[in-house]
Amino acid sequence: MTDPTPTKASGSGDKSGSSKKSDSTRPPESRRPFQLSSWAEAKFIGDVLRTETVGGGLLLLGAVIALIWANSPWGDAYTDLGQFVPWPGGAPLHLDVDLAHWAADGLLAIFFFVVGLELKREFVAGELRSPRRAALPVIAAVGGMAMPALIYVLINLNTGDSALRGWAIPTATDIAFALAVLAVIGSHLPQGLRAFLLTLAVVDDLLAITIIAFFYTEQVNFLALAGSLLPLLAFALLLRFGRTWWWALIPLAAITWTLMHASGVHATIAGVLLGFMVPVLPRKGEQHGLAEHFEHRWRPVSAGFAVPVFAFFAAGVSLRDGGIGSVLTDPVAIGVIAGLVLGKTIGILGATGLMTRFTRADLGGLKWVDLLGVSLLAGIGFTVSLLIGELAFGAGSDRDAFVKAAVLIGSLTAAMLAAIVLSRRNKVYRRISEQERQDRDGDGIPDIYQQLPQPTPDDDRR
Repeated sequence: MTDPTPTKASGSGDKSGSSKKSDSTRPPESRRPFQLSSWAEAKFIGDVLRTETVGGGLLLLGAVIALIWANSPWGDAYTDLGQFVPWPGGAPLHLDVDLAHWAADGLLAIFFFVVGLELKREFVAGELRSPRRAALPVIAAVGGMAMPALIYVLINLNTGDSALRGWAIPTATDIAFALAVLAVIGSHLPQGLRAFLLTLAVVDDLLAITIIAFFYTEQVNFLALAGSLLPLLAFALLLRFGRTWWWALIPLAAITWTLMHASGVHATIAGVLLGFMVPVLPRKGEQHGLAEHFEHRWRPVSAGFAVPVFAFFAAGVSLRDGGIGSVLTDPVAIGVIAGLVLGKTIGILGATGLMTRFTRADLGGLKWVDLLGVSLLAGIGFTVSLLIGELAFGAGSDRDAFVKAAVLIGSLTAAMLAAIVLSRRNKVYRRISEQERQDRDGDGIPDIYQQLPQPTPDDDRR
């Protein structure tokens, strides 16, 4: 968990005084986009990345089991399991859905609740609170979503048969999968670059949520939608007054989700809105805010259970009939693969290049090959890409099967290319990582964070 105690400011103590000369020539903070603003921020991001790395391993395990089972002689049993309806016979509020839909609509709501917590924290007390620091990851995320969508549309412009509905499939980034790749190749990616990847993925999630809400919602029951706001408001009021009664909060969250599901808006949006309702800043006399406590409790549930179970039900595409060859000749599948591998890389790298050129930002010892590796990692679009594919073409449809295979192929291709690029720079990353951990005075705070310039009021609006 984050230690919110202030870090030592530059210019205090002998150490910072001895480095005063070098500090005076350091570029302004706004021009060092891959440098963390504080030790507290670095610790928080480190905790998040460790949890997501473990979750990424479980996600991969769930996907592999699904693929093996779906393509085994017992593949029909896998299909029957996903189509099993726990509450058949016209359950109220459209809850008579199968296990695969419960995983996509129900369990992923937990994932999006954590996303909502992340987003609010980033905007209130994280890297996105300062417009200057937020500009680069935001622009990079926009570029990383616009270019894949453009490539997909260009490939499928004349395909017909509602193929263009899948334009948003290759726009997502799966941070857990990406971090699992880093763990497998043993990369010592610098903290600033990891933070850039995490912040970019958070903004990516916000844009994906917006896309799902506006482009994949067809019919809306406004009465149910308005009804969902009442328990949401009660949830927010309890937390605003510091009442963390689980016996009240969990039922209110469940009612919000149920009414949102009944309204026709994708139920995961309820998770995001609930996350937005949690206060970020600590109350008087408290060390940590409620958002941090909630994230500490629910992130392991999301990364360790909700997302892997969704991956298990979503990734089990059978290739026994048509095989890989038929996938690689389908325009929709080609658009998804090209969007993930090429679109993400070109979009993020191009947007970052333009930003650094016009702002004259300093890469801080990094090279463009490092950003190429991170851009390739962002092409791993597993979880949300699979969800959007189901929303675009319908779960279980023939085209949905091709989309699943394409997401898997595109994500694995991006992962392998990123591993090749980043592993070649591991010696450099290891040296930077050792410098980031140096603590000569033994006070528990690495020296590099004590030499950071003090944030200006514009950078620390809380």
